[in-house]
Amino acid sequence: MVRSVIITGPGFQDEEYVYPFYRLKEAGYEVEVATKDCSIVYGKYGVPARATMDTKDLDEKNFDLVVLPGGFEAPDRVRLLSEVLEFIRKMDENKKLIAAICHGPWILISAGITKGRKITAYWSIEADVRNSGADYQHKVPVVLDDNIITSPHYNNNSDFMKSIIKYMEKKNQ
Repeated sequence: MVRSVIITGPGFQDEEYVYPFYRLKEAGYEVEVATKDCSIVYGKYGVPARATMDTKDLDEKNFDLVVLPGGFEAPDRVRLLSEVLEFIRKMDENKKLIAAICHGPWILISAGITKGRKITAYWSIEADVRNSGADYQHKVPVVLDDNIITSPHYNNNSDFMKSIIKYMEKKNQ
C-alpha cells in the first residue's frame, strides 16, 4: 500500500487539500494529515483538515509521498517548521515523491531542494522560485522533475493528481 501524507496549516486553499485527500483515498493509498501540534486547521473557506499526526512525528521512512497544498497562508506557516523542512529534505534525498501545488513550492524553497530543478507554482511566487535557483516553468499545468511534481493552481488539480497517481504506479511496477 502506498503511504502518503498531506502537510498543511491554517488558511490552506480548500480545493488543494480536499481534492488530493479524496483522490489519494480513491486510489487506495493510506492518507495521513500532518499539522503543527496535530491540531484541526481550517482552509480559507472554512473546510477543516483533521490532523492524524503531529508534524514533529514525520519520518520519511513511513511515507512514499508527500502532498503540500497551497493557499498563501498555510505554506508560509508550514515552512517555518524545522521538522517539516528536514522531512522534505530526507524525502528528496531518498527520491520519494514530493508534490506541491500553488504556494506549496515555498516549502521546497525553504527546504533548500529547488536549485537546478524545474518548478512551477502560483505566478505570484515566480521571483521566489527563480531566486532559489530553480527554472520556473510558466503557464504549464504540471511539472515533473525527477521526484518532484509541481502545479500552479487548483484549476490544475486533475492533471496534478493524475501525475501523482501515474508516478506512483510506475514506481511500484
